[in-house]
Amino acid sequence: MPDIRVLVVDDEQSMRDLLTIMLRQAGYDVSVADGGEAAIERLKAESFDLVLTDLRMRKVDGLAVLKAAKEHAPRTVVLVVTAYASTETAVEAMKLGAYDYITKPFKLDELTVTVANALERRRLQEENLALKRQLHRERGFENFVGRSPKILDVFETIRKTADSGSTVMITGESGTGKELVAQALHWESNRRGGPFVSVNCGAVPETLMESELFGHVKGAFTGAVASTEGLFAAADGGTLFLDEITEIPHTVQVKLLRAVQERQIRRVGDTRDVKIDVRLIAASNRDLGRAVTDGLLREDLFYRLNVIPIHLPPLRDRREDIPLLVAHFIKKLSNEVGRPVRGVTPDALAVLEQYHWPGNTRELENVVERAIVLGSSELLEADGLPAGLRQPPDRHDVPLELPAEGIDLEAMLDRIEHRYMQLALERVGGVQTRAAELLRVSFRQFRYKLQKFHQRRTEQPKETGP
Repeated sequence: MPDIRVLVVDDEQSMRDLLTIMLRQAGYDVSVADGGEAAIERLKAESFDLVLTDLRMRKVDGLAVLKAAKEHAPRTVVLVVTAYASTETAVEAMKLGAYDYITKPFKLDELTVTVANALERRRLQEENLALKRQLHRERGFENFVGRSPKILDVFETIRKTADSGSTVMITGESGTGKELVAQALHWESNRRGGPFVSVNCGAVPETLMESELFGHVKGAFTGAVASTEGLFAAADGGTLFLDEITEIPHTVQVKLLRAVQERQIRRVGDTRDVKIDVRLIAASNRDLGRAVTDGLLREDLFYRLNVIPIHLPPLRDRREDIPLLVAHFIKKLSNEVGRPVRGVTPDALAVLEQYHWPGNTRELENVVERAIVLGSSELLEADGLPAGLRQPPDRHDVPLELPAEGIDLEAMLDRIEHRYMQLALERVGGVQTRAAELLRVSFRQFRYKLQKFHQRRTEQPKETGP
């Protein structure tokens, strides 16, 4: 308690002495100011946890002290002392930000309790701010690691769209961090004070999906023994994240579309619509164009959700981020598991950089955690990594055989490339732009290669009969 600093402000010596003795006996570090002018000068130069000021003082009054405290130290708690005849001024002080007022004459124990309550409120406010800052660090941008062009594009999209309120569709392979992006969109937005509600749609039984999202009234179906509000209502004023959106049944997708369009929902078994204020973020690890074609996702719902598309690249496409991610995970996980690991050896880092990471960032984090837990060195070493990672990368690729007589490599690669282009065109019904997307090439590249193959075919000499 001696660390708690209190400034007593009064232009009467006897009152300053009384308050100083009483507060020091309670264990506070007390400073005094002879009137409002001296108090304002001290507030400019020093920091205090609490200011206890008289309202009626010569030259500069307690309201001026209150305003100075709020200007120079907004988190400082201010208590005002007033006479019975000036309670209206005390109420004005409350409106300006004073925690409370005490009327003269006062009992010392009453003053002690009021001071303790004011300081407890300040402690709770500081604790709340600290928790919010911690959440922001853990779920906002500070939790993202990377400097590759592809991940920097993702960061820029989040910055530009966080406050927009528009629906977002996040795509990417499993383990790329889709929920982290959703959390960042929430915590960087003006909805950060509201709830962030996340649900994996693939983990909810089809029969319960509608009730889970929109809620139900008591007696709506067998087993509905009580009314529930649903996830949309739980996320009101905040963000609802629907992961694996293609797992939602078609019958529920219709209601979801209406909720997005009309900003209102209807619980199962209810007859009334309820307005909602929810930002919707959806995610999927599927090719959504194919999901629409295959009937897994309604086309109209897809367009409603895909207002702001964000695609997360797989880890193998941003290998330059692996050293940064490894360092981040070592720092984070060594603290969590209580092992003082301070870095990674060059050999281990080389192994991690060449691996193809089918499980993406999530798999990398798991590998680092395992190596920290099972290792005994201050550095993460290659021997502590799973054996599968230390194998040459070609062993994980398509198995190939080399004939004894050898092959024409260029011709073989051309045939493989042409065959993949044919398969892509067949899958998307001949639409070249979508075929190019499937093969991760630009439409211009795809068209050029296709024209090249057609040209070769027409230039081949025709066989003539005998």
